[in-house]
Amino acid sequence: MGNSLGKLFRITSFGESHGKCVGIIVDGCPAGLPVTEVEIQQDLAKRWPGREAGSTERSEQDRVEMLSGVYEGHTTGAPICMLTWNTDADSGDYRKNRFLPRPGHADYTAFVKYGGFNDPRGGGRFSGRITAAFVMAGAIARKLLGLSDIEVIAHTVDIGGVKAQPKELAEIRKNVEQNPLRCADPEAAEEMLALITRVREENDSLGGVIEGIALNVPAGLGEPVFDNLDGELAKALLAIPAVKGVEFGAGFTVAGKKGSENNDPFTINKDGKVITVTNNSGGILGGLSSGMPVVARVAIKPTASIAREQATVDMQNMEKSSLSVRGRHDVCIVPRAVVVVEAMMAVTICDLSLRAGLLPRVIK
Repeated sequence: MGNSLGKLFRITSFGESHGKCVGIIVDGCPAGLPVTEVEIQQDLAKRWPGREAGSTERSEQDRVEMLSGVYEGHTTGAPICMLTWNTDADSGDYRKNRFLPRPGHADYTAFVKYGGFNDPRGGGRFSGRITAAFVMAGAIARKLLGLSDIEVIAHTVDIGGVKAQPKELAEIRKNVEQNPLRCADPEAAEEMLALITRVREENDSLGGVIEGIALNVPAGLGEPVFDNLDGELAKALLAIPAVKGVEFGAGFTVAGKKGSENNDPFTINKDGKVITVTNNSGGILGGLSSGMPVVARVAIKPTASIAREQATVDMQNMEKSSLSVRGRHDVCIVPRAVVVVEAMMAVTICDLSLRAGLLPRVIK
């Protein structure tokens, strides 16, 4: 089974989109970390749908409950179990169209793999709904990484081809919470919002790109060759439903560069630290962190559930059919996925930090 991620900081996901709950078990968190449900809730709130951003009308409050692993406000070293109850699921259409796989979804592949016993409601285990639990784990990981001054932030850089202009770190921090699209470029955010509004009226959907940045990651983090930093990050990020591509630093543009253009020259800063003049490598060399910001970008596909009629098949009668997916679906899930990207980057870096001995097993 593949519901767990990590080795020393290990998360195990459970629950389905329209089941009773979605949750996460975090095993390996050091004892003594001060943590409260309020802190977890602050991250979960960033994943809530924003009506003005073309989000779903499904109104889950995502109230986190910590069931184990925390005593008197501190982690105990035992597995931390967290969940949120599903309180606003509407499964009618999914039951009615049980044998009509939605184009772009995992309905068909899951049906085949599990012999038809999979939970089809809302996509079941394959729904973006399960990422609420990823965010819970990410909140714990971010708190741990804060002990080493490691910070993870993410922002929307593209929706439907509308691209944000590059911004300095200070602007990203300042602007990302100022609009529902979590975009650091206010002008681009307005264009993105207008595009989402137009596409919603067309009964269609949009995808985009999210950039995640990890700051103050020490040099040498990663376990080559198979547990290298970029490989572990890519695995975690590709576990987010709808992510179809991951790149680091200059990414796919390196294919069109010369070595002299792509290499990052070394220098020494005013603090006597080795740095690079540029960061085309995205802060990763040979699968190890270089000490520069770790920069990853993920491509999010357009929401698969759209109200336009699409061709499908009736798996029960084995004949051609058609389907128009009605219901409460995001026109664009990119803004809600920003905090999920942060969470999965934090979880991965936390695991590798523990494996490298950079975090204590007991926090005093």
